[in-house]
Amino acid sequence: MQGMGDHLRRARILCTVGPASREPATLRALVEAGADGLRVNFAHSSHEEAATVIGTIRDIARDTGRPLAVLADLQGPKVRVGNLQGSMPIHVDQTYRFVPEGHEVAEVPAESVIPTTYSGLALDLEPGARVLLDDGRLSFEVVRIDGDVVEARALAGGALAANKGINLPGVTVQTDFLTRKDRADLEFAESNHVDYVGLSFVQRAQDLRRAREAIGGEALIVAKIEKAQALVELEDIIRLSDGVMVARGDLGVELPFEDVPMVQKRIIRLGRELARPVITATQMLESMTGQPRPTRAEVSDVANTLLDGTDVVMLSAETAIGDYPVEAVQAMDRIIRRIEGSALLGIDRPGRMPAGERAQVQKSASGAISAAAVEAVERLGASCIVTLTRSGFTARVVASQRPPVPILAITDQWRTYNQLALVWGVQPLLYRGELSFEGMRDHAREEVRRLGLGSSGDRYVVTAGVPFHVAGTTNLMRIEQL
Repeated sequence: MQGMGDHLRRARILCTVGPASREPATLRALVEAGADGLRVNFAHSSHEEAATVIGTIRDIARDTGRPLAVLADLQGPKVRVGNLQGSMPIHVDQTYRFVPEGHEVAEVPAESVIPTTYSGLALDLEPGARVLLDDGRLSFEVVRIDGDVVEARALAGGALAANKGINLPGVTVQTDFLTRKDRADLEFAESNHVDYVGLSFVQRAQDLRRAREAIGGEALIVAKIEKAQALVELEDIIRLSDGVMVARGDLGVELPFEDVPMVQKRIIRLGRELARPVITATQMLESMTGQPRPTRAEVSDVANTLLDGTDVVMLSAETAIGDYPVEAVQAMDRIIRRIEGSALLGIDRPGRMPAGERAQVQKSASGAISAAAVEAVERLGASCIVTLTRSGFTARVVASQRPPVPILAITDQWRTYNQLALVWGVQPLLYRGELSFEGMRDHAREEVRRLGLGSSGDRYVVTAGVPFHVAGTTNLMRIEQL
């Protein structure tokens, strides 16, 4: 957190950890530059590497006295090219055979065989279907299915390397949603008390129900939207999650590229309406992987995402493998602050919807209380909103209303304290006193004064859920005076 009052940065920055950033000194520099959360990608990280990174992040959080969220991103049922001996040339109009890894095809030239990690590919495809490799750089049209072999004609060629992703636009993959690797990674993540778990390649609401049963712990679930099928049940998927990610990489391969911007806007809008934090990811400052400054187009992309109301902007390759990881965070911080401080076109708060369009969350008791708190702030000129929360639910609902003042979230739960680091506009504060409304209220008054958010006679708004041990019961609002 970079300050309070008018200097508070509302939108959050999530950084992917990789070879360019996993050293303790670099991780600390990312946090000092403005990172609010760190993403550990299990598609590219061993348990040993992840344990070291998570331990370092917790050390930095203690040293700096600020919350830091850890997101464990599961690989998911990603279909990939299998092992290849070096680079394989793909020639346009030539026929290739996609074969389960380890399967031998008689009387077929080896240079026309593409091994895959998914044995059920032939069951999911039919003639005429498209198969895209390496983020769509290579494309094929299925010609024939022969047992478990898929014959396809190359439409766009190039060089193919091992382990590249395979996308099947419009195809529902029948593999188990949580793979054996995912379950092992999930067990590791829970034992290391991560704050969020990212679910890759969600296709249907049922995927969230199964994942919730498997996770069972206190980590919050982020549904990554990167399959076209997920858009069919999008609202239900978001309702069943604790947060949602616009994963523009695979989504941009699954959909026509011109559709992605409007899908992104739809996801962000639904996230706000349902009080689920939204993370917008992939290629936000991609050029900074190799350059010290972003392009003008990238700056505009980030700015428009913020104006749409995203809670979090995520850096991927920029901080994982880039040459300028710290500079990328600094650039993102500058863009956010400029947009949030702008009065351009009368925009007072990025992502704020007209009152009549905030109906979904306001129909619940928690949403109604939160909306009333924002209204009270505006009518009374209150200096801040204080939420007393154990699970973080109260703070997330208040944040979804985009109040014009800082939100102080007082919690006695260490994991909630860190989870709220990735929620728009929230300053989490850890409480160690008596668990009662009076005790937490008095602590809140002290914190408001300490943070310079008001002086004697100033009013602020308090929301809470009573009793405190029951999650999701925001049912109280009070006007307090310093």
